[in-house]
Amino acid sequence: GPGIVVIKETTPKCASGVWSINDHFDQVKNSEWITGRGNATVNYLVVAGGGGAGAKRGGGGGAGGYRATGYGPSPLRGTALSLGTGCYTITVGAGGSGGGPSHGSGGSSGNNSIFSTITSAGGGRGAQQAPCGGVAVAASPGGSGGGGTETGGGCATGNAPPTDPSQGNNGGNGGSCAGAGGGGATAVGANAPGSGTAGAGGAGAPNTILGPDTTYGGGGGGGANTNGGSASGAGSAATSNTGGGGGGGNQSSPNTGGAGGSGIVVVRVPYIFTLAGSPTPARTLSTAPNGDKIAKFTASGTLTID
Repeated sequence: GPGIVVIKETTPKCASGVWSINDHFDQVKNSEWITGRGNATVNYLVVAGGGGAGAKRGGGGGAGGYRATGYGPSPLRGTALSLGTGCYTITVGAGGSGGGPSHGSGGSSGNNSIFSTITSAGGGRGAQQAPCGGVAVAASPGGSGGGGTETGGGCATGNAPPTDPSQGNNGGNGGSCAGAGGGGATAVGANAPGSGTAGAGGAGAPNTILGPDTTYGGGGGGGANTNGGSASGAGSAATSNTGGGGGGGNQSSPNTGGAGGSGIVVVRVPYIFTLAGSPTPARTLSTAPNGDKIAKFTASGTLTID
């Protein structure tokens, strides 16, 4: 008699049934058509630590470099990675320290964040005014550059080292008795308009890779000397795990510069793969409404794709 072939489908959407060419194309594009799985199409968000700001009318810190794929502004979307299963080292950069007090030591730049072949550069520190008879601290280049001051030199370059799409922008130039804003992911830092009024930090980039629309990589605002020195207070520290630049310290004590915010790394893969990692609680896992697997790292660790 005639023979028979029996197929048992053990994995959903493996090959059985009738599939239109459009369905097949879409699933291959999204790494959902199972042919021994192969490499994972990996979307990512990699933000470096933001730069610290200068003290006493200091320049704002530059934002940490912002590099991401399909969940942020289209001009800044990089290409998704194709990665095999295995372990990957995750590095989350710390934010830079703020300068001060008064005309003391300058701040520091942020630290790099790294995932696979993607490196986001730490944000540049903001400039710091020169004390009487002393030497100013210049702003530093970085993912986004730090803001300048009246005597601390001009702005610093962003997107350093260069990436395509750009990972950040330049800081602004300082003005009379005021610091400029540090560069942000989507805009340059504002110049200080003068007369003791500081420049604002450059805008960050919104991103929905985790679901909620969250902004990363905003530049820090400069420090002020409004109305002949009435502005007082330390610069604000940037929010952790956003890569923001620190805010410049104002004229009167306490006038230390704000610290930059730490960075973040997020990895997202199609539902047919699983993610694991360590350490906890720095690593958190979740599942998107469409089934994608997401791993968020707020500190350095190890990611496993299986």
